[in-house]
Amino acid sequence: MDFSFSEDQLAIREGVAAVVRAFGDDYWLARDEDGEFPHAFHRAMAEAGWLGITMPVAYGGAGLGVTEAAVMMHEVASHGGGMAAASSVHINLFGPHPIVVFGTAEQKARWIPRLVQGQDQVAFGFTEPDAGLNTTAIKTFARKVDGGYVVRGQKVWTSTAQVAGKIMLLTRTTRLEDCARPTDGISIFYTDLDRSRIDVHRIAKMGRKAVDSNAIYIDDLFVPEHDRIGEEGKGFGYILHSLNPERLLIGAEAIAIGRDALRRAAKYAAERVVFGRPIGQNQGIQHPLAERWMALEAAWAMVMKGAWLYDRHQPCGAEANAAKFLGARAGHDACQQAVMTHGGFGYAKEYHVDRLLREVMITRLAPVSEQMILSFIAEKVLDLPRSY
Repeated sequence: MDFSFSEDQLAIREGVAAVVRAFGDDYWLARDEDGEFPHAFHRAMAEAGWLGITMPVAYGGAGLGVTEAAVMMHEVASHGGGMAAASSVHINLFGPHPIVVFGTAEQKARWIPRLVQGQDQVAFGFTEPDAGLNTTAIKTFARKVDGGYVVRGQKVWTSTAQVAGKIMLLTRTTRLEDCARPTDGISIFYTDLDRSRIDVHRIAKMGRKAVDSNAIYIDDLFVPEHDRIGEEGKGFGYILHSLNPERLLIGAEAIAIGRDALRRAAKYAAERVVFGRPIGQNQGIQHPLAERWMALEAAWAMVMKGAWLYDRHQPCGAEANAAKFLGARAGHDACQQAVMTHGGFGYAKEYHVDRLLREVMITRLAPVSEQMILSFIAEKVLDLPRSY
């Protein structure tokens, strides 16, 4: 097995780093405090062409795979921006995947170039307060009318709805009780985020303040029929195509934040002198940091294995889920150890490790819980009975 990056992958890493390094700790600390979307960063990434790395070449993208996307997103999250930096561009990579795979030629031409160029920002209205991870239990309903649909319902944890002009919306077009299977009767729409029909309420949260999360209330939103992606009622199957790439990218981003925190901790430990010697000379400081390095490296190997399988069109569900689980755990543990290494100063915003810990926490919670991943591995890999 070849664990080295190709010349193209190295060029991606260096090119992305050149953009990201222009936005230092002070920029991201300011966004953490004021909660403003990082428009300047998003614009710089768009102007450099990175928003289209996985999009088809025919529509202005680079047409590359999840391996290259993971390399890119690892670099995005490596330089102090954490999930605020990652989430501001991550959504462009595989979030619109249903458009790429199932959209018509007209839809692709209408929507994809604007995403690649950063002209459109999209919110994703999938999760509902009473459904959570049980997607088949969503209640938001799109009623068929002349020329399209009228949508009513509620979504939660809808990212970037404060700034987005578009929304990808998952709804029922057939009531659950009228479906032969729970996965039937669900449709996907990509349409204008009409604020006269969608009431957006920001959710205050512990981290990633610059990339807003929201509860939204949809009241008779008209969606033209030409804004439906694919066939009516087939949407559940469509969203499955983007799940494995999303898990791999989340794992890569969590690892990057952990590595960032670990670098800061090691530097601090080498420079901080107490009782006449650097604290990094003490094994009580050294050993936990060394363990965190090993865990991050192991998780990264799983990310790369999952990406390698995905890009070769081989089954990778177990590897993608494991990469997300291990990457999030390793990233979180590294950030926590970095705070502990700094001692009291780890609690101070000046050293940024407290912010990285708050940023990385979301990778353990979303887009799928650790418990669901463990249940998936138990059932699909170990052939144990389904537990839910």
